[in-house]
Amino acid sequence: MNTQFAIFVFLALATLIGAASVALSRNIFWSAMGLLSCLVGVGGLYVMLSADFVAITQLLVYIGGVLVLILFAIMLTSQIQEISVSNRSVGLVGGYLIFFVVSTLLSFVALWAPWRLTSKEPVANTTVALGDGLLGTWLLPFEIASVLLVATLVGAIVIARKEVKSDS
Repeated sequence: MNTQFAIFVFLALATLIGAASVALSRNIFWSAMGLLSCLVGVGGLYVMLSADFVAITQLLVYIGGVLVLILFAIMLTSQIQEISVSNRSVGLVGGYLIFFVVSTLLSFVALWAPWRLTSKEPVANTTVALGDGLLGTWLLPFEIASVLLVATLVGAIVIARKEVKSDS
């Protein structure tokens, strides 16, 4: 067995098992740990595809930002165990139907698609080209998007904050 294939199988299994544990776990902490496994597996698959910038972005944004935020929200919410759901089986039929349709479609594509094998090309460094593009040609749209995101975040904070009433 090829080492690269073994690493791929390990990362794919980590991603699939993590995704399944997110969907099937009743404990929100273990769902977050499954999400961590899934995101690390996807980041590893990006590394295997020579998409180094996307892999580092996956690591920084999703694992370093979103998942840590979710974990803080879990840890700081004290009454999360007191929530009771009255009917847990509402989405089971729809979920099973969607799973059946998607898995059938993906199996059909995987088995019957004409996969072309090509020669292996050398690994190219994509970070330099992306950095030149973001700091050159696409600098203004990149900065406008960042200002728009900050304005959205400030607007969400203003809308979500509670008004403090003064008694004096």
